Amino acid sequence: MAFVRGAAVALIASGLLLGGCSSLPFVGSKDKAPKADVQLGIGVNAYLWRATLDTLSFMPLASADPWGGVVNYDWYVNPQAPNERFKATVFILDRRLRADALNVSVTKEVKDAAGAWTAAPVAAQTETDLENAILTRARQLNLANAAR
Repeated sequence: MAFVRGAAVALIASGLLLGGCSSLPFVGSKDKAPKADVQLGIGVNAYLWRATLDTLSFMPLASADPWGGVVNYDWYVNPQAPNERFKATVFILDRRLRADALNVSVTKEVKDAAGAWTAAPVAAQTETDLENAILTRARQLNLANAAR
């Protein structure tokens, strides 16, 4: 039992030690201070991230990776069109608030006569409209933050 406790303490201590090293320069690096463009927290643009969650909040969230910038949404069925369903994946590709830092992929299925779901084409404009809505919301969040 004492060995297990000792091992746990050693593991925690080494984790704290290594966690504190993230701000240290790499061995052989001439940089002494961290770069100014390094953001703490999530690995992508925070406004695009928040805007994605806000804009697609009507869809069930399947998974979200704030460091990799991928948000997966599960199937959503509009009550007005119960024979079709959509799911979406949003890729945030940059730390900057830019139009090309965002990519939305939408999948659509329709119910056939037997009641089975089959793949259906998605209008290209649908993905563009979602990207534009997310970008608009991200700009609103950015402006609201700048006004503070």
